[in-house]
Amino acid sequence: MAAVGTIRNCVRCGSNVAVQVAHRNEGKGMSMKNPDALTAALCLDCHNALDNGNRFNLEYRRREMDRAIVHTLERLALAGLVRIDKQRLKEIG
Repeated sequence: MAAVGTIRNCVRCGSNVAVQVAHRNEGKGMSMKNPDALTAALCLDCHNALDNGNRFNLEYRRREMDRAIVHTLERLALAGLVRIDKQRLKEIG
């Protein structure tokens, strides 16, 4: 999660204002957060719109959050901040 915090622009809209680490909200409950690997670098506006906003339906918000997570992981990989353990991928199938 610390690596996600190094991203200075929102992966969804490109804004550099109030970019924060946003957790995926599907499957959480009772104040529990999803794993840190499922986070995205989002500005406050995008975070609010996708996390609990009423401008978009739930399906759209979840799809957009998943896309934002993928874009975040891509940026981290290109910056050399995450690596893929190919052996571990084979083990978990």
